[in-house]
Order: sequence, then structure tokens, then C-alpha cells
Amino acid sequence: MGFDTSDDACVYKLKDDLLLIKTVDFFTPVVDDPYIFGQIAATNALSDVYAMGASPLLALNILCIPTCLPQEDVAEMLRGGAEKVHEAGAVIAGGHSVIDPEPKYGLCVSATIHPDELWSNGSAKLGDVLILTKPLGNGILVTAAKRDIISQEKLTQAIASMTTLNKYARDVAVKNRVNAATDITGFGFLGHASEMAEASGCTLAFTAKDIPLLDGVYELSEQGVIPGGTKRNMDYLSSKINFSNDVPKPYEAILYDPQTSGGLFLSVSKTDADLLLSNLVDAGVEAARVGEVHPKGQYSIVVY
Repeated sequence: MGFDTSDDACVYKLKDDLLLIKTVDFFTPVVDDPYIFGQIAATNALSDVYAMGASPLLALNILCIPTCLPQEDVAEMLRGGAEKVHEAGAVIAGGHSVIDPEPKYGLCVSATIHPDELWSNGSAKLGDVLILTKPLGNGILVTAAKRDIISQEKLTQAIASMTTLNKYARDVAVKNRVNAATDITGFGFLGHASEMAEASGCTLAFTAKDIPLLDGVYELSEQGVIPGGTKRNMDYLSSKINFSNDVPKPYEAILYDPQTSGGLFLSVSKTDADLLLSNLVDAGVEAARVGEVHPKGQYSIVVY
């Protein structure tokens, strides 16, 4: 599996019944606390393996640090990442560090899977129900926190979401039939949904008000508090998306909002969707039914 479908990780066939999955992700801090940043960065990197239906086995640290950064902060960053890798049931097997003017941290992650168990974003089927396993808006909340215009409580809910492994949603979903999957990260909800639509040769239809949001996100979007990445996503995707006139403008920005360590986005047969959704909610996953798969039309995505 290569670049054709914009899947979340590369897949290499080792033998007929065993596939190797590889992915890498790292970025600059989104919060001030180095331990929490380490947790978020690791959770985000591990997510791409879960989006392929697999469980991580090995991880390598990727670390860029300025010489002025206290060693205690570096240690806390690595501790946060190591704890999330341990929670995932994987092992940190080493890594590499370089001196850099701005701190960056992440992981290169490996997993294996049987071919029959692999998920792809390119196999959504007509009539499928679309399920999202985390609410949207952490990019907007982090931006608001940097501007010091939200409470710690609202930022804490974003941190809780960004540090929740998609392991728990994946572990439930693999016991059900999933036709297609991806996760929601830097291209925003609409960007990753558009990739699924194009890879699957269909149109995805959503009702904006069915899509779960973190507390306070809608009001911040009304005030124009959005990350720079939102505008870039809009510029790139706008020709692929059709919003109904009934969709309030603040929803548009939220659906383009770049997510850090967002949820899984699953395309599931209508006959299986209710059971999967119930099982996810019973497992403590904040899952919601957000749309359906329609025949391919003029747009990749339509939002009502």
C-alpha cells in the first residue's frame, strides 16, 4: 500500500499472511507542559497504526531539542511519550536526537497485521454509516489557550481528548465489521473525510449538528478564534466541499480545524452501525454517528 489512497501508514507485505505497517509523526509543542506534550505527540503518532486496524509493537523516539532547553524538560517530554507507548502495549526500542532551535518530538511506529484484518480509507461502501470517535475542536481550543482567552477547564478537556489513545476505539471496532477507516488529524475533519471519499469513489454526506464538538468550540469559532492551519485547509479543500445554506458559518471553520491526535473515523455497514456505536459508547468512547456514504457526485463532501 503506497501513496495512491493517502492512507495513514505504509503497508509492506512480508509474506502472504503477514503485513508490516510503518508510520512516523512529530511536531512542535502544542502545550507548555513538556510531560503533557510528550503524551500528546506519542498518542498522535500511535494513532495512524490504530487507523489501519492494527496495534503498535515498536516505537522509536524522534527528538529535536534546543541547547537552552533544561534537561528536566527533555526528560519529562520523553517520560510522557514513554508512558503512552507503554499504555499502548508497545515498546520504545531507541530513537535519535538532534540539536534544533525549536523543540520537536514524535515517534516512528511499527506494527504487523494479517491482510484480512487491515483497514484502508479506500473501501467505504454505498449506504455505510459514518462514525467519529472523538469530538472536534482541539485546534481551536489550543489556539484560544495561546491567546489566554479560555479557562483552564476548557483546555483540560482538549488535553484529555488529545491524550486518549485510539486503542480503545480500535479494540472495540475490530470486533465488528469496519469497511473503511482513517483518523482525524492535521487536515481536519473535512480533509481526512475527503481523502476517504476520493479513495472510495463516493461522496460523504454529513449533518453538521450531528458532529460532536468539545465544549466552547462553537462560541470560539463564532468569535473568529481559529488556527492558521484552518485557513490553509479551507484554501486546499473548498472546491471539494459543498455546504448547504442552512449550515451556520462557525461550523465550517470547525470542520476544517486541524486536529492533533483526533479520533478514528469509521465507515460501517448500516446493519452493523448501531451495534458498533453502542459497543463504543459502552467502552467509554465518545463516539457519534455523523453521516452516510452516498454515490459519487460533484463534490467529495456535502454538509447539511
